[in-house]
Amino acid sequence: MHKETIAVYPGSFDPITLGHLNIIERTSRLFDRLVVAIGINREKRPWFSPEERAEFVRASVASIPNVSVELYEGLTVNYARRRGAKIMIRGVRPITDIPAEITMMMANRQLAPEVETLFLVADGELAHVSSSLIKEIAGGADAEMLASFLPPAVVEAVIRKAETK
Repeated sequence: MHKETIAVYPGSFDPITLGHLNIIERTSRLFDRLVVAIGINREKRPWFSPEERAEFVRASVASIPNVSVELYEGLTVNYARRRGAKIMIRGVRPITDIPAEITMMMANRQLAPEVETLFLVADGELAHVSSSLIKEIAGGADAEMLASFLPPAVVEAVIRKAETK
């Protein structure tokens, strides 16, 4: 009997980008189920509420049947363990993210050796895109410019949010 393979893709997704979506689409083909886990960190000041972020992700992944979206608090590795996931997906940008992600992966391996971390880099032109980049350019970019970085469900909300910042 086949045991369902579950992967968790954790992050703040503030907001979800086309880079995130690229990783979600590719990962959804590798596992039976993918949970996009939106972390709630009370110490961060996100642009969007956890519920808004979840709605943006749900709208962006609606056509991918084996992907679900959940909110969580606490240690990510504990969340992955509770969900029965054996794989944690981490999207990395080639230059900036690797050292910190490896440090976190090593700590997670100590805390939960049964949960593996899989690093993925978004495809070519999306490899540099991050939520932080979006926040930096949103104030000076129009909808057409932002559409090259963001799923359609997010563009107008980012423009509105940038006007209030």
